[in-house]
Amino acid sequence: MTKTAKELALKILNDNMIGTMATVQQNKPHSRYMTFFNEDFILYTATSKQTHKVEEIQNNPNTHILIGYDGKGLGDSFLEIEGTVIESDDESLKEKVWNKALKGWFDGPEDPNLLILKITPTQIRVMNNKGDEPQIVQL
Repeated sequence: MTKTAKELALKILNDNMIGTMATVQQNKPHSRYMTFFNEDFILYTATSKQTHKVEEIQNNPNTHILIGYDGKGLGDSFLEIEGTVIESDDESLKEKVWNKALKGWFDGPEDPNLLILKITPTQIRVMNNKGDEPQIVQL
């Protein structure tokens, strides 16, 4: 049975945690690798309040995320996600996103420098699905 674009996109999100996140810095794109967590199509990523990306997001909340390419070949599916970012200091969200991989950067979910970025997609495209044209996910 062939998966819909929405089903394929959700599988890619659930199977991949690492992707690139681009923000705008002085009218130029600035990308970095981030670890993403998702609830359906809402993405969350942890960052420090002391990073440049926080200031960049405050100046321009638009982002572009690439996630899912696993390097096995030229036909690997991945997602292009356009969205908007808001900052969250919500303690329950910090607890939800917290995992041991973050220990290298933060003392725990109560670390005062921990900030959660919530990304709400405005468009998601499934790319490189074995040579198919890009598919837009209906949100």
